[in-house]
Amino acid sequence: MAIDRGRRAVVALLALLACCAPIAAPAAAAHAPSRAGFQTGIEVLLHDRLDLIRGKHVGLITNPTGVDRELVGDADLLARAPGVHLVALFGPEHGIRGAQQAGASVGSDRDPATGVPVYSLYGKTRQPTPAMLKGVDVLVFDIQAVGARFYTYLYTMADAMKAAAAAHIPIIVLDRPNPIGGIAVQGPVLDPKFASFVGEYPIPLRYGMTVGELAGLFNHEFHLGANLTVVKMRGWKRSMYYDDTPLQFVMPSPNMPTETTALVYPGMGLVEGTNVSEGRGTTRPFELVGAPWIDAGQLSSALNDKHLAGVRFRPVHFTPTFSKYEGKSCNGIEVHVMDRNAFNPVVVGLAVIATIHDLYPQQFTFKASDFDRLVGNDWVREDIEKGVPVSEIRRRWQAGLLQFKKVREKYLLYK
Repeated sequence: MAIDRGRRAVVALLALLACCAPIAAPAAAAHAPSRAGFQTGIEVLLHDRLDLIRGKHVGLITNPTGVDRELVGDADLLARAPGVHLVALFGPEHGIRGAQQAGASVGSDRDPATGVPVYSLYGKTRQPTPAMLKGVDVLVFDIQAVGARFYTYLYTMADAMKAAAAAHIPIIVLDRPNPIGGIAVQGPVLDPKFASFVGEYPIPLRYGMTVGELAGLFNHEFHLGANLTVVKMRGWKRSMYYDDTPLQFVMPSPNMPTETTALVYPGMGLVEGTNVSEGRGTTRPFELVGAPWIDAGQLSSALNDKHLAGVRFRPVHFTPTFSKYEGKSCNGIEVHVMDRNAFNPVVVGLAVIATIHDLYPQQFTFKASDFDRLVGNDWVREDIEKGVPVSEIRRRWQAGLLQFKKVREKYLLYK
């Protein structure tokens, strides 16, 4: 009996120790990216290349995405950096704090945190004027792009490079990851006849480069003449999506809430050029697509029957709080990316548009000038209207895409 009681006591003690033992970390944590080995351009600048701006009067072009790994903003970091004089801030579309909706004019003001004047680059002018640059020794650009040609921050950067060249001051681009990776290059290359602020240069819809790499391409291929320095990241590889990095995703604009939004955007953003809601005014812009006159079940079935790589479509119903069909019940689909490496957002976006066009010819319309500016030509729209299959449309842009890839190779900074 005493032996049994002793055994029971040992078993009870072991059970107690097991309950109190530290819980093992999930196996996935062993594969998490190393924070110590990864640095964005702003961190490399402050830690190792402060000589580029020390003793100089700095103008900073940024928005809420311009942060370090601890989510401290660039304006605050540069304002307190030793020997650096932050004298001007410049805000792109949506403003330096990201408060304005798409297309809304951005005003000039003074930054309450630093007291530095803020100049708008999305109002009366889209590039720094000589008056704005008075007293500025060097321009610094740090904004997160999303990997799609029709994101205006790319052209804010290009216009700033032109202005810096004209003012004979250097410009520094602080590099950041392409959130949808640096390998896939997809979609038609822009026809220069359709150049606008949502596509200023002949690059494809999904260009597979970082902003620093694009800055080099813009500067040399399109003769911007800037005295350009790109401060490279450390630890980024071309195969990385944003969630492969240790960084927190900060919304680059009000309708770009997640990394998945960025992934679908190069194709689903084309829906803006139609009378179908692209999901603005919902919590899933560009992942939700619909209109009051669409049959959600019919559309989702038609799209799933196409067996497009890496994606499935689910019937949904939503009511936008603003933008197209504000306050009206819409029916449509949600885009679910099942395999992001197989997923081609441009092909999917055009397949969605073409299917709606074919199913609802009496209700569907293109906003022709808007769609053509976004896609970068007029023949894609014309082919959809003629009933040309998306597979044929895709083949037509391959020659231009191949030529761009050859040019792109010269400006890649990472493997």
